[in-house]
Amino acid sequence: MEVYSLLLMVVPKGVKTKFGSMLVCSTIKVDVEKLLSFMILIGLLSGVLVAELFIYFNLLGAMQDLIKGLLGFAIGFLVIEALCYMFISMSVNSKTKQVEEALPDALQLMSSNIRAGLTTDKALILAARPEFGPLAGEIKRVGRETMMGRELAAALMDITKRIKSDHLTRTMELIVSSIQSGGELADLLDQTACDLRDQQLIQKEISAGVLMYVIFIFIAIGVGAPGLFAVSGFLVKMLVSNINIISSQMPAELSAQATISITEVGVTSEFINRYSLIALTVSSLFGGIIMGLIQTGKTMEGIKYIPILLLVSMGIYSIGNYLMNTIFGGMMGV
Repeated sequence: MEVYSLLLMVVPKGVKTKFGSMLVCSTIKVDVEKLLSFMILIGLLSGVLVAELFIYFNLLGAMQDLIKGLLGFAIGFLVIEALCYMFISMSVNSKTKQVEEALPDALQLMSSNIRAGLTTDKALILAARPEFGPLAGEIKRVGRETMMGRELAAALMDITKRIKSDHLTRTMELIVSSIQSGGELADLLDQTACDLRDQQLIQKEISAGVLMYVIFIFIAIGVGAPGLFAVSGFLVKMLVSNINIISSQMPAELSAQATISITEVGVTSEFINRYSLIALTVSSLFGGIIMGLIQTGKTMEGIKYIPILLLVSMGIYSIGNYLMNTIFGGMMGV
């Protein structure tokens, strides 16, 4: 516990507040201080490990070991923190999606309870079905608070602080306005449920309409790009090998009289391979984000595509390299 307390001393107050609000809106049930301490500790260990790898495998060439270590530590630490942040954001989006899918049914059930003669607070409590997931827990919370004497409108608006959803916020504002103005709440709930279902159908139609673009991006990044990199890498390797052979076997007199001087090429197959891997990684990263934006309009929804794109593109690139070197390498003498 003392180590956790020391690690928390370097975390700004704004960061604690930000992560605290995110955890409230997510499905992760853990204390924010423990989570931040764990993230920092894992990040430090990862940074040290990556720094050791950078120095041991001499990944940055002739650069000083101190600079290699610092760069490796920064990369390892930042990558772990970014992954943790993405995981929490995905949890927030997952909870929001579950709530928005269950909201029309919950409103419809609450309306039926009100039409059956129940009071608003009892109708709300009876609408908390287990199949509604996180929304059921929030409805039960509101029911308990109203039975203990809290105002229903304030309890309903508190739901929007624990669930990050624009649809839910607008729905709660409509319900609170209806309660305060004395309107027909059952009719409002029925109409709101119908409108939410219509919006969900429109969103599904839009997602189906842009599916072809998502498939095209996936094929281009996951299949086309690694295949082209494998072929181009082999061609560059073959050209470099042939030029080096020609330059080494050409007589000095002929080389001096030639209009075009042929010298050994400094481009190596390791450089081409490293460049291809970096390009595929960057393409997978931005390709996954673009796929999420096209489908749902949310950046975080595209994070789940990034590992798939990385695995597919790296796998096809490795297979393409192996086939090119095995089938054509022996024929070309490369």
